[in-house]
Amino acid sequence: MPSSRPLDRLGEVADNCERIQRYIGDMDFAAYAADQKTKDAVERCLQRISEAATKLGHSLDALYPEVNWKGARGIGNPLRHQYDQIHDADIWDGIVNDIPQLYHAAMAEIARLKALPED
Repeated sequence: MPSSRPLDRLGEVADNCERIQRYIGDMDFAAYAADQKTKDAVERCLQRISEAATKLGHSLDALYPEVNWKGARGIGNPLRHQYDQIHDADIWDGIVNDIPQLYHAAMAEIARLKALPED
């Protein structure tokens, strides 16, 4: 069931996307792969993004088809249960290719929801 508090969940997505960007700063892949603290911090943010995206449900898939919502919802399970099979390159690819789109979509949806007339 989708969250009864979508603004909160979208805020969590946006906040964790910002944290990831702040944590990696101007790192390249080699620097990221060599920095265990940053990898741990990024993976924790991805877990929170996954949980928030799962609570949002599938309603945003059609509104923002350019965003990998399925991946955002799904990354939490491998991070929790198959952590030994996670590859730095796959996480880095998501950071570079998916996190910016996810952030912009979350912010756009926050703005759209706030602009709706109150019931």
